Amino acid sequence: MVQSRGEAGMLYAAIATRAFRRYATYRSATLAGIFTNSVFGVIYSFAYLALWAQDPDAGGYDAVDAVTFVWLTQGLLMTVAIWGGGTTDDLAERIRSGDVAIDLYRPVGLIRWYLAADLGRSAYHLLTRGLAPTLVGMLLFDLRLPDSPVAALVFAVSLPLAVTVSFAIRFLVACTAFWLLDATGPRVLSAALAMFFSGTTLPLVLFPGSLGTLANALPWSAIIQVPNDLWLGTHTGRDALAALGFQLLWIVVLLGCCSLVMRAATRKVVVQGG
Repeated sequence: MVQSRGEAGMLYAAIATRAFRRYATYRSATLAGIFTNSVFGVIYSFAYLALWAQDPDAGGYDAVDAVTFVWLTQGLLMTVAIWGGGTTDDLAERIRSGDVAIDLYRPVGLIRWYLAADLGRSAYHLLTRGLAPTLVGMLLFDLRLPDSPVAALVFAVSLPLAVTVSFAIRFLVACTAFWLLDATGPRVLSAALAMFFSGTTLPLVLFPGSLGTLANALPWSAIIQVPNDLWLGTHTGRDALAALGFQLLWIVVLLGCCSLVMRAATRKVVVQGG
């Protein structure tokens, strides 16, 4: 069945909306998450202030930049699903159970279906666990705001790109279940790599020499470090466009890998369970 672009757009919007509503039902978990993110934001802020007191220009950031980085990161953790989770965990479970065979019969690509759902999930977390901790940080600390409406717009554009990069990585991890039947191991490894190379544990600007060069070239930097730097004004003008281009490049590469993996997987689907 061939769908028009309008029909396809309506379908993806419906998928995203359904995912948004699904996550909106977990209100207690959301409130607990906001509290947790805020507590860790305070802890990290004082730790960073102590670090920047020893080196006020570490990595090219000042103390205000560093604390702002902390609260932006806390706001993005669930938005970009840095530890995994979301729709890709659902996919991994459906592969394990064999229910993915039903998904493959849908008149829409598996990647686009789950991407639309993940964008709906991320929109909910951005408006709740993203916005609320950031407001807490603004009340407790001196945070830096974008220098201009253009900078704020560039940051806003980078957010769905960051989510898509994260989705593509998590989708590839979930697809390991086609061969391993259980994606838990790869998911744990992927979360550890994401924490270290995205800037979540420590801003990548503090990574020395070749390690810093490598970290900034890997796709995980497009998830946290790049959006945060765009907010802080580290990238402006052509540099800002280059940063967005970096995110787009990894999206193309990773989604291309997702397509190749799905082609290989669908030729070797083993239905497990009922």
